[in-house]
Amino acid sequence: MLLLLAVCVLGVLLLYGAGRLCAVRREPARALPPFSGGLAPAEHPASRFHVRWYPVSLVFLAFDMEMLFMYPWVRVVGEMGTPAVVEMFLFLGILLAAVAYAWREGAFRWS
Repeated sequence: MLLLLAVCVLGVLLLYGAGRLCAVRREPARALPPFSGGLAPAEHPASRFHVRWYPVSLVFLAFDMEMLFMYPWVRVVGEMGTPAVVEMFLFLGILLAAVAYAWREGAFRWS
């Protein structure tokens, strides 16, 4: 039992020593602006997005959910036939109504 304990302690000490030996020396970063295609940055890299991007991201998520619904639908449309096609057109109609509503409310206006 003592031999096993000694091997474990020796292994831990060897791993600790190897970690100290191979450690990366941390130095402070030089005060250079981030590379942005050769241009000076116009704003801080961690700045917040403008609020006008949120409706666009929600519309993207709506279309993303549409694709998640359409992939399995393609697999079963042959077996189910006409009811599956009608169901998909109803779904697309609801999605089109949501996009028309977002358009009417000005979600796609940039000013």
